[in-house]
Amino acid sequence: MSTRLARMDILGTSLRVCVKDLDAAIAVYERLTGTEALRFQRGGVSVAAVGCFFLMSGPEAELSILRKITATIAVKDVDDAVADLKAVGADIIAGPLPTPIGRNLVARHPDGSVFEYVDRQQGQAA
Repeated sequence: MSTRLARMDILGTSLRVCVKDLDAAIAVYERLTGTEALRFQRGGVSVAAVGCFFLMSGPEAELSILRKITATIAVKDVDDAVADLKAVGADIIAGPLPTPIGRNLVARHPDGSVFEYVDRQQGQAA
């Protein structure tokens, strides 16, 4: 009897860094990565995507929740990720939900690690 291994299309990962001074941090990470920051708001949190880093600054109540997510993983399709995550015993904590650039979900892996999964599938809500 063979078992199909779950295999999602992972396109890349982003590390989450909570900072007090977003402007100062952007200058550092732009210099280190050689890329320009893309800024956006996520609730009350200001976010700057710089290379493979998500720099986040805002109210501690919101940051404390965001710190629980280890990393953001870009996938081809969030729906496929849900199926693969469930196949390995992960719990879907939130989502899939639409975002300004696609969709996301948050999942807790069987080992307790929490990750955000994102795609760029515009206009699709689960």
